[in-house]
Amino acid sequence: MTYAVIRTGGKQYRVAKDDVIAVERIPAENGAKINFDEVLLVGEEGKAPKIGAPVVAGAKVIGEVLDQAKGDKVDVIKFRRRKNYRRVKGHRQDQTWVKITNITTKQAAKKAAPKSGASTSASTSGSASGAASSAGKAA
Repeated sequence: MTYAVIRTGGKQYRVAKDDVIAVERIPAENGAKINFDEVLLVGEEGKAPKIGAPVVAGAKVIGEVLDQAKGDKVDVIKFRRRKNYRRVKGHRQDQTWVKITNITTKQAAKKAAPKSGASTSASTSGSASGAASSAGKAA
């Protein structure tokens, strides 16, 4: 079973396929698809997880919006003893309920091949410019 740790709304969530989570409000309609690109870790049971620095390259978590709702009420109470001072305020945070539909990772081998080609072309151009600058100094 593949799992991932994603970051959204300033919080981190450990998710797996078919999980339903409540996250900070995301402006999307019910039934809309959402891509979570900030994947911090991808793992599979029995294998070593891939840990990003800070995110895992090519990893993506896809979810579907189920509902937009408000969370539980949080009471904020201010109280000073012996001063007859009591204040109570309430707050309900907007939340989006998301069902995780897919966790994908792209192979790192595909990205490694272009990097090695790019470094050889950079070293070739570097030596050519070095030769041109030495020729300019000699003239």
